Amino acid sequence: MGELILIRHGETEWSLSGQHTSYTDLPLTAHGENQARALVPLLADRQIALTLVSPLARARRTAELAGLRSTRISPDLHEWNYGGYEGVTTEEIRRTRPDWNLWTDGTTPGPGEHPGESPSDVSDRADRVLADVRAAGERSGDGDIALVAHSHFLRVLTARYLRLTAAEGALFRLETGTVSRLGTEHGNPVITAWNLALPDSLLRTVQDLPHSA
Repeated sequence: MGELILIRHGETEWSLSGQHTSYTDLPLTAHGENQARALVPLLADRQIALTLVSPLARARRTAELAGLRSTRISPDLHEWNYGGYEGVTTEEIRRTRPDWNLWTDGTTPGPGEHPGESPSDVSDRADRVLADVRAAGERSGDGDIALVAHSHFLRVLTARYLRLTAAEGALFRLETGTVSRLGTEHGNPVITAWNLALPDSLLRTVQDLPHSA
């Protein structure tokens, strides 16, 4: 296969405010939709054979506005399930747990259907996605494979791709509406690009264009 292209969805109200957002299915803001449209020129020269997308609306809308085709929903691409910390900021959590760290401590249980996930739970999902990607890559030849998903999950996936622990995903800050790429050098896994986005001046140009979607 070619490279693994990671796309974090565009801005939502909670990504802007810093509230943890996993199963809450928020739409993109107007700015988030423009971020997604601005991905089109960043992907134009890539030969993308397959796009795997989180089932959540913010990721599916980002893939649509970015002009991605041949998409397939992958439930394992959903965001880290924050359980009882859904909608809560890190600052709020640390008022009662000053040393809390998502990357090592995981979450606290939430409603019955959302018990939260530990770092090892998310690591296992990331490993399943990477196994799926490798199998798809064998079928797609030299084409790239794109993943449209969420910040914390994609950071864990990056760590696992690089043969690191899930906790080391903390090293890879990932912005909304960006493209990153994972590839190889001399047979070793490497990051080939990170947090690519149009400059603000060009993003304003995208905002001024008529929108058909």
